[in-house]
Amino acid sequence: MLILSVSRRTDIPAFNTEWFFNRLKEGYVLVRNPMNYHQVSKVPLAPDVIDCIVFWTKDPSNILSKLNLLEEYNFYFQVTITPYDNKIERSDASKEKIIESFQKLSIAIGKKKTVWRYDPILLTDTIDIDFHIRNFDALAAKLSGYTERCIISFIDMYRKIESSMKKINWTAISNDDMIALGKLLFEKAQKYGLKLAACSEPVNLSSIGIERAKCIDSALIADITGKNINVKKDQNQRDECGCAASIDIGAYNTCRHGCLYCYANYSDKSVNNNTKYHDPKSPMLIGNIEPGDRIIDRNVESHKESQLKFL
Repeated sequence: MLILSVSRRTDIPAFNTEWFFNRLKEGYVLVRNPMNYHQVSKVPLAPDVIDCIVFWTKDPSNILSKLNLLEEYNFYFQVTITPYDNKIERSDASKEKIIESFQKLSIAIGKKKTVWRYDPILLTDTIDIDFHIRNFDALAAKLSGYTERCIISFIDMYRKIESSMKKINWTAISNDDMIALGKLLFEKAQKYGLKLAACSEPVNLSSIGIERAKCIDSALIADITGKNINVKKDQNQRDECGCAASIDIGAYNTCRHGCLYCYANYSDKSVNNNTKYHDPKSPMLIGNIEPGDRIIDRNVESHKESQLKFL
């Protein structure tokens, strides 16, 4: 059994829904090792193999009409909605459309399985703490009836995004800024009945009421499935990350949102080149099997314990 991540590396629900549901129908997906090009994992996708699917997206609009195809699976969605404009999130749909889709998603699957992400939090010469407080409040007012929780994170300045972020005159976020802003966001979250958690932060915000997030959350999965889930921490993530172990089926340099802060894309050129090789009928997200590829069946083990968590 396994937890499937769809996907930290790219927005499959927004751009590749046809491919994804083709893979569910075929019962497997091939995933290239991002560190070893010709090493390919064959991941089974049958409903009796998947503990839970965790979707990551900035726009669930394209998957709304296909939710019936997930009836045999346990799943939840994490939807990122921020207040940034198209100078930063260059190819995102309008916020109004995304909010409307979030609401429709929640109505369809329930607010427990519809998680709001407000991340990454960044500061520039025009985006300050007051900007975030005002906009978080405005978004929370529209989303609070449709979700139970919000996950925040502060931007990590990876070397690959430094040149992009210079275009918007970003400023470093100090630990004091994180605590000050976190406290204010927590107060806003409480106002709207939202549980607030922070993703992979070196600063412990628990003293101001913000717990450490588990975006791949074994407790939430247990709640959704009605089974105890026995799964270790994902060793491939940072030390601060509390996520349970999962298999990600995405690929780097394929997301077309074009966000300046994205760690998963190296350049627009790489994204454009890669997406030319996307075939909805291929077992791989990008391209297909090539000479020299070594396909390895991915071994999976059950995370479910035999007893029901809830009677």
